[in-house]
Amino acid sequence: MGWANIGLYNNISKKVRALTKVPGRPSSLKLPGKLKDINNRLNELATEWDSFNLQQCRENRHDFYTETHSSVNSWDVCGRDEDKEKIVRLLMKPSEDQNFPVVCIVGIGGLGKTTVAKLVYNDDRVICYFDVKIWVSVSGEEFDLPRLLKLMIRSISKEEKCDTSTVEALQHCLRDILIYKSFLLVLDGVWSENQASWIHLRDLLSSMGGLPESRIIVTTRSMKVASIMSSVEPYELKGLLFEDCLILFKKWAFRDDDEQQHPNLMRIGMEIVEKCEGVPLAVKTLGKQLFTNTREFDWQFIRECEIWRLEQSKDDILPVLKFSYDHLSSHLQQCFTLLSLYKKNEIYHSHEVIQLWMANGLLEQPKEEQEWEDVGDRYLNELLWRCLIQKEKDYGNYFTFKMHNLIHDLALYVSQKQCITVKCDPKAVDKNVRHLSFCGSKLLRVPEALKDFKNVRTVLVQEVSEESKRIHESIIDLCVSNFKYLRALRLRCYSPLTTLPNSICPLKHLRDLDLTGCRSMGKLPFSFYKLRCLQKLKISGIPLKYLPDRMESLIELRHLEITIKAKHLKEIREGCWTRLQHLGLIECDNLECLPKGLQYLTSLRRLDLVSCSKLVSLPRSLIFLTRLEDLHVSSCKKIILQMEPTEFDVKRPQLSLKTLSLWDSDELKDFPRLLLQGSSSTLQQIQIGICNNFEVLPTWLRNLTSLRKLEILNCPKLSALPEGMERLTGLRQLTIKQCPNLSIRCRPYVGADWRKIAHVQDRDTPEY
Repeated sequence: MGWANIGLYNNISKKVRALTKVPGRPSSLKLPGKLKDINNRLNELATEWDSFNLQQCRENRHDFYTETHSSVNSWDVCGRDEDKEKIVRLLMKPSEDQNFPVVCIVGIGGLGKTTVAKLVYNDDRVICYFDVKIWVSVSGEEFDLPRLLKLMIRSISKEEKCDTSTVEALQHCLRDILIYKSFLLVLDGVWSENQASWIHLRDLLSSMGGLPESRIIVTTRSMKVASIMSSVEPYELKGLLFEDCLILFKKWAFRDDDEQQHPNLMRIGMEIVEKCEGVPLAVKTLGKQLFTNTREFDWQFIRECEIWRLEQSKDDILPVLKFSYDHLSSHLQQCFTLLSLYKKNEIYHSHEVIQLWMANGLLEQPKEEQEWEDVGDRYLNELLWRCLIQKEKDYGNYFTFKMHNLIHDLALYVSQKQCITVKCDPKAVDKNVRHLSFCGSKLLRVPEALKDFKNVRTVLVQEVSEESKRIHESIIDLCVSNFKYLRALRLRCYSPLTTLPNSICPLKHLRDLDLTGCRSMGKLPFSFYKLRCLQKLKISGIPLKYLPDRMESLIELRHLEITIKAKHLKEIREGCWTRLQHLGLIECDNLECLPKGLQYLTSLRRLDLVSCSKLVSLPRSLIFLTRLEDLHVSSCKKIILQMEPTEFDVKRPQLSLKTLSLWDSDELKDFPRLLLQGSSSTLQQIQIGICNNFEVLPTWLRNLTSLRKLEILNCPKLSALPEGMERLTGLRQLTIKQCPNLSIRCRPYVGADWRKIAHVQDRDTPEY
């Protein structure tokens, strides 16, 4: 426990003791119930604070870091020649920029950004091209301008000290050195996202009188830093090829050519290298662990062991990666740790992750006009900027992402006191663990050790034995009997449960319930309405005949995704589900129409209709959903979306639709005009695919001036683009595939419709 934690804990303890001492009464007298609850809750808070393992922020973050230098050991470098060549070419490319061009090398810790910068810095062509070279190890949270100027002067003059400390004197000293010279400045390990500080430094460097051939290289783990500092496209460093990693591993694991004497070890070593996923520092870390060790058992142990469990020095992969975690705000640190609950190589869905954060109360209070989901989006974008997660695909209303296995190891490491993944019977586990993930195909029963846990907030069931019905029942029983403060319960893997016990309803803190794995469940408990804190209910894929009574009592609902076998849904009353952000109707095979009263869902931002085979149309009440941003209709074979304005729609409200996605409909022949024209200033993306009878894009499409992306796939009868498409000057991305007639008309320069799309920067329109 850090000093800040101890101070807070002591402060809480004193207050608890003060509460428990009632003047003039015997100390043995029992406290009233409410006061005892407060006492217990304060103790819980103190324990919870300790479990987060938070530390007091330090002012000088660069004290955490090892200062880098410009020397490079070629023996220790493999597979970076191509990266070096590309960056050297960027440096020597003529530039018309009035400021010195800045090349940012971006990537996760341990990938070799500093190494590549060193290779460039020491290249013979670079040495000849620049009059002066300057290497500065920044490694600080903020741009400390006097410190940076001193380091620059020291790098050039090789002086150990710089007597003056004022910026004015330092810049004069630096100007005397750089005037009429071309220089290469490397700023290694930049973390500061303060744009004003960077502009100050850049302007100061521009005033030094250096030649326009001067250049700057920046290494950083943050795409946000790169976007602020870089004047050219950031250079995103990729992982090494497997062959290069293997060469590096052999250098660190064997002496000379000893690997030829140990073919069995080399076979294991190849598997060890694979788990490093191209990160050279990870290869080096594991290679060092095995140097001159020829015991096959030890090699197998390293192969099977999670990297985060291995003992490491401060310059090894895990401590280096942890710098990225240390630079996150406390809110983001807590959110990041929950990502450890998912399996390695998992494809994460942004909205699912955000909902889990919300359920656990980890998000900051939204600002005015914002929702909790917007805060979660901001957090995920922050993790993207910092290269801690990697976006896979953008769906408009959400995106999928992955996490490098080494970053997942980092998440496991920093979350040890909060999260555990249950694959078997755990041995020694902290009883203050808050989050559980069941993930073991051979898991037949709930481990006995978990029955002592009282403070669990999250239970994810991702993989357990499909043969054992008992384990699913035991998990539910455990949640009901022990986890009184449970916030999130997700049964995602296949479950043979046919019913949910009524005893689950007293879980009054439950906010997130996902039962998508319970495909044999036919109904929900009659007192389900008592779960009044529910923010998310996901029961899609469950063949419910009807929804329980009094569902309108779930007033906190923000995300509702259901499957129901009824022809009609109950009418939505005014004042019901006013916080609902997302409604998904999935595999509702008998549903013939959407519920009446849809206009009362005044907060709805996303509507998904998937595999509702008898659904024919959308209600006109959708035009009153002024906050609706995303409409997704897929595999609704009979749906007809033609919604033409009438005389009653003259004073229709302004809509906010951003994304329209239409897939797999045989009857679709037109767009919902009423919705799209009402969103002409907001609509950014249209996707349409597998619509065999869709023949004509509407002429009014040219009025959607905010459109950025148009994707048309497998619409064989679509033969032309409407007139006026060239007016869509904001259109940046156009995809046309499996539309034979249209593809011919869009052939570059010669196609009849080429002039309509020639202005689009990103075109994917191959001939059929």
